[in-house]
Amino acid sequence: MQHSSPPVLSEPGVRRIGFMNLYGLWTLYLKEVRRFNKVWLQTILAPAVTTLLFMAIFALALGGSGRVTAGINFERFLAPGLIMMAIIQNAFQNTTSSILISKIQGNIVDVLMPPLSPGELLIGFVFGGITRGLLVGAAVWLAFFLAPGVEVTISHGWTVLYFSLTAAAMLSLLGVLTGIWAEKFDHSSAVTNFIVVPLSLLSGTFYSIERLPEAWQQVSHFNPFFYLIDGFRYGFIGRMDGDLGAGVAVTLGINIVLWIVCHQLLKQGYRLKA
Repeated sequence: MQHSSPPVLSEPGVRRIGFMNLYGLWTLYLKEVRRFNKVWLQTILAPAVTTLLFMAIFALALGGSGRVTAGINFERFLAPGLIMMAIIQNAFQNTTSSILISKIQGNIVDVLMPPLSPGELLIGFVFGGITRGLLVGAAVWLAFFLAPGVEVTISHGWTVLYFSLTAAAMLSLLGVLTGIWAEKFDHSSAVTNFIVVPLSLLSGTFYSIERLPEAWQQVSHFNPFFYLIDGFRYGFIGRMDGDLGAGVAVTLGINIVLWIVCHQLLKQGYRLKA
């Protein structure tokens, strides 16, 4: 009597899904989008209102519509910087809060257990942050478009698209890095208060760096947020303080480095796998 050989089983942990788990990736992305969309008054509308208040304070309380910066109406100069600042802050907050809250509540395992590679996890988190950042940016742009006396017409569409996507991706990656590293909300608040907000405010959002002393102009070129805001503003007003090619190269290089670091940390399970 012949005995059939036992079935050959795959090694534990070997995924048999294919090149990419598109269904799982789409599910993670939807989770990230629905998470902030459920409280859209807080995550989408509130940042737009706050940005409008910035415009009212700086454009009206500090001199009215007659002010000129770099030969351009101040409101037109200011609006792109405020839009970019909203994109930056909200993309960062989305990925940071998602990972950190999951760690604190103890359900981060629900994200790590499914058959998703570190790259797929990173794509899901980052695209969720990009979506929130761009939605907030679009809401702020629409508010400025409808506001009297504020011109936000686009002159160079590709630079607006590139730098908005690059900024949202950069801060989403930084948010992932912060969420992995942080063990409590104080840690993420420290990154926000001592890195994200200062770099945003000192990047030329409210002024042209040409008004700064030469030494401080050089310092500004070491701020990656300067290239994001400067390139984004160029798409609206056709003028920039720096070099467009340098801005593209610097921001792309930073995103590549952040991607590699975040991917390695997710692959190792750093501060995620207890």
